Amino acid sequence: QVRVVESGGGLVQAGGSLRLSCVASGSFFRINTVGWWRQTPGNQRELVASITFNGRTNYASSVEGRFTISRDNAKNTVYLQVNSVKPEDTAVYYCHADSLDTQLRDFGSWGQGTQVTVSS
Repeated sequence: QVRVVESGGGLVQAGGSLRLSCVASGSFFRINTVGWWRQTPGNQRELVASITFNGRTNYASSVEGRFTISRDNAKNTVYLQVNSVKPEDTAVYYCHADSLDTQLRDFGSWGQGTQVTVSS
């Protein structure tokens, strides 16, 4: 079982910055790929950025150059640095962790989300 908790959301002015955190806890062998997703009302959840265990990153074109995903494996934590925010970045941001349990079975876990609101 992995519990994923996001934090760091809030209200920010356009052009500002935030750092979101995703902490995984519980009983597992390893956290593999972690993705930050976002969702607005009435829309599907979209992948914003992801990072593999070894640090390979991938970004949606809409955030490339503004968002940076990173991780600290010793702390089981993944960060999303959000810079130069735009009103269209307003969403609930979710963290998804792809993990291996203690028997090396693959499973995924979602956090509860953190709201990011960008004012213009």
